[in-house]
Amino acid sequence: MPDLLEPAHPSRRGGSVGESVDRRPSSLVQDTPQPVRDEESRAADYRLAATEPPLLFEHVSKWYGPVIGVNQVTLELRTGITGLVGANGAGKTTLMRLATGQLRPDLGRVSVRGQSAWQAAAKRRVGYSPDSDHFYEEMSGRQFVESLARLSGFPRHEAQRRAGEALELVGMAGQAERRLRGYSKGMRQRIKVAQALVHDPEVLILDEPMSGIDPIGRQDFLSLFRELARRGKCLLVSSHELEELEKLTDHVAVMAKGRIAAVGTLAQIRDLLDNHPLAIRMDSDQLRQLAGHLLALPDVVGVELGDQETLVVRARNPRRFFEAFTGLVLEENYEIRHLETLDDSAQAILGYLLGGRR
Repeated sequence: MPDLLEPAHPSRRGGSVGESVDRRPSSLVQDTPQPVRDEESRAADYRLAATEPPLLFEHVSKWYGPVIGVNQVTLELRTGITGLVGANGAGKTTLMRLATGQLRPDLGRVSVRGQSAWQAAAKRRVGYSPDSDHFYEEMSGRQFVESLARLSGFPRHEAQRRAGEALELVGMAGQAERRLRGYSKGMRQRIKVAQALVHDPEVLILDEPMSGIDPIGRQDFLSLFRELARRGKCLLVSSHELEELEKLTDHVAVMAKGRIAAVGTLAQIRDLLDNHPLAIRMDSDQLRQLAGHLLALPDVVGVELGDQETLVVRARNPRRFFEAFTGLVLEENYEIRHLETLDDSAQAILGYLLGGRR
């Protein structure tokens, strides 16, 4: 986490966690004469940045040696909350590290308000709560959040005030003096979100923020994230479970094998699947009888018999098909030894729409 926050000293004090602060390095202002820019020029720069999306991926790919982590991803995020779902290894964390400037893309570009995510100016607009736990365990929660505020460039007094407000926001003000090594998983999650908020970022990247949080804490986080979105922040929130994100937002991106398999509202994604026949391979000892019964189902558009006790069925409306298929198997007592979808993207989408972890 500390490598995200670039040193910079704000030129004015005061303001709350929700206020914008000028974070130009004071050493530059004091030691090196800079040309005076009039208000009109500064306003023009601000308007130009405001027209750019808060976060943009353009044909982005990232490799780890021979392994591809993210493959030709194009994704634009605006203000509000976008959910990011995908199985382990789908590329979610790599995508988030590219957004925070911790990784450089091998191909393509990642930008924050038009600036490369790798640049310090872009990083100052971003707050990041990682999935992994890496703390200075001997510190208290308050000391940790305060230290991150200092690394972000705030003077001691302002860092203390901002840390206090961030801890209050995440419900940790009463536990802030305890050492981090004694915190529960849920408390550590709250501290990570507090440090992501402390420098008032425009973009928030939250990797599994509700993992290990109790039900009351989850409700608190849902309310906090909605309020941040209402204030005009851009949030990218990852989770393994679509059901969890459905309580927060209906705008979701689904990742599968390093690619964006689908993006949009949940209704749009379900329509996408309904309009695209899904190919499913099945293995059974009773292929011909099974094929006959499958063809009688209203959503089946075709059945192909293969070799070695295998068939491929093509069906629309996957949710309705699997409900009917389950009833058929139970009623006729079919033994299905193996079942898989043949479209990786559809498999990822379907897994989350059905509430599973594929």
